[in-house]
Parts: sequence; structure tokens; C-alpha cells
Amino acid sequence: MMSHIAQPAAPRARGRVALSSKTVGGRSVLAGLRQSGAFKVLFPRPQETLQAIIINTAGGVTGGDRFALDACIAAGTRVSLTTQAAERAYRAQPGETGHIRATAAVGDGACLHWLPQELILFNGCSIHRRLRIDLAGTARLLMVEPVVFGRTAMGETLTASHFRDRIDVTRAGQPLYRDALHLRGDIAAKLSRVATAQGAAAVASALYVAPDAAAHLDRVRAFLGDMGGASLLCPDVLALRLVASDSHVLRRHLLPVLDLLSQSTLPASWRL
Repeated sequence: MMSHIAQPAAPRARGRVALSSKTVGGRSVLAGLRQSGAFKVLFPRPQETLQAIIINTAGGVTGGDRFALDACIAAGTRVSLTTQAAERAYRAQPGETGHIRATAAVGDGACLHWLPQELILFNGCSIHRRLRIDLAGTARLLMVEPVVFGRTAMGETLTASHFRDRIDVTRAGQPLYRDALHLRGDIAAKLSRVATAQGAAAVASALYVAPDAAAHLDRVRAFLGDMGGASLLCPDVLALRLVASDSHVLRRHLLPVLDLLSQSTLPASWRL
């Protein structure tokens, strides 16, 4: 009789990055960096803004994976955080969930551009994602979080997936913006409802916190057209949501908005 041999558990990816900024000679530069596992950071050629490109060397996220990013944006510095390419959330084994967590503390007079590229959800994925940004009283922020529900070019729809997403932004310790999304099971069917997304397969949420927020409202609405909406939460806080049939259409409407709000300083990886 052959004895049963237990199969070893599949390896799970782990990655963590912690970085901080400081000012030297009028430029924002790296003050500290710790990175481990499958999370790495690249820094393009130095300029006034410190640009950091996050790379997941595991090639994506699946059930059981855990990734974490912690950023400390010092007072008076300017930092842009983005990703090398779209992140992919692959099919997970039953009972396993991938976790992505990011936190950022932004000091007085500092500016953070949080500009990750799309998170593409594959059918069968299970992902929990959490973003928390703590702003000091005079800190500025441009944040975007684009999500694509399935590889539409390949005819993929999400019929058995799980996605939980939460964004929390505070200012001076008080809640400023909270957004949460929880979809399970036949996500495509849920998105097909008129009151949900009317069949859209891509969505982006963005937040702009700056003294000139109100001045940009009309132009942002013009760029979005009937694909989304924008409003002022208060005179210096602009929030928007954009829905689209696929990632290509999403980018076509999103890029002019981000160019406007970033003053044409989008990272090069967004142009590729």
C-alpha cells in the first residue's frame, strides 16, 4: 500500500518597502530606504521631486501573498510614488487571499503624488487592498487608484472573484476622504447593473487636495464627460470617479485629468 505524501504548500510572495524623504539644496531626496522580498524601488534621475517606482518582482499577486509599503514624506518635500506597470491579481487557491497594504504620512507643506498604475483583476482572484494616507494641515495630495475588472481584450469576465478595497485619507487627524468597495462572486453581473457601473469593466477613483482644487473643477468635469463625475468635498478637496468599458478608454479620459492636476509631471511609466 502506498502511503499518502502531503504536497508542500506553494510558495507565497512577501514584499515590504519603507522609505522617507528629506530636503537637500532645495531638492527632495531619499532619506531612508528599507526593502525586502519581492518589493523593490527604483529612483529615476534626480530632480526637484523625488520619484520612486515600485516594482513587484514576483510578477503579480495571488492568494496568500502579502505586500506592504510605508512612506514618510517629510515637511516641505515633494514625492511621486508610482509603479513600473499595471499590477496583476491572479487566480487564488480556495481559502487564500492576497493582501496589499500601503500607508503614507505627509508632513506640513509637503506634496505626495500617489500614482500607481492599474490593478488588473483576473477571474478567480481574491484580493484585499488597503491604503491609508495621513496629511498634515498644509500637506498636498494627488491620489489615483485605477482598477480593471478582467482582461476584456481576451474576453475575460469576473464570474468567481473576490475584491475588497478601502481608502482612508485624514488631515490633521480628522477624516477627510473614505472610500470602500467589496465585490464577491459574479462581479461582472454586479457591474452590469445600471446603479452600479452599467457594464463598465474599469474604474478609477482620484483625490486632489490643494488650495487650487476649486479652480480645476470645471476642466476636470469636461475631461470626464459622461464617463464620470467630480465634486468638491470642501474648497480645497476635489474627488472624482471615472468608469469605462476597458482600460484603454479609462486611460484616454484619465490621463488629461492627471496631467492637469499634476501640472504635467506624470511619471514616464504612465506614458508607456
